[in-house]
Amino acid sequence: MIREMDISDYSQVIELWSQTEAMLLRDADSRENIGKYLERNPNLSFVALDGDIIVGAILVGTDGRRGYVQHLAVDSICRGKGIGAKLISSEVDALEKMGIAKTHLFVANENLNAQSFYEKLGWFPRDEVRMFSFNSSDSGNV
Repeated sequence: MIREMDISDYSQVIELWSQTEAMLLRDADSRENIGKYLERNPNLSFVALDGDIIVGAILVGTDGRRGYVQHLAVDSICRGKGIGAKLISSEVDALEKMGIAKTHLFVANENLNAQSFYEKLGWFPRDEVRMFSFNSSDSGNV
């Protein structure tokens, strides 16, 4: 079953993300920050359930023009069952309802499995751009 993510899901979701290889988690993924993110981006993030257990989660937001997948994870024992594809489909549908047709995501360079997964779903790499970041805090883990 796929349903909208709620902050009450945080403990299971962060556990899933923490156990997912090549998942880049930062201080910005705290319960407080994820709660604010979900409030600013309602109806866009989802969890996949097996009974009461979260086996997949996708965190998605928008700037009003584009969608952004922040984190997608499926429990390693549940992979290959279409859960990740259903979570992606849920976010694409939710963004389309808002009039947003294009979504971006970031994948770690070494995470070839994730890159292959997204390419099979019709996503394509953007080699003509390079991501830059600016950090105004004293922490390198934001």
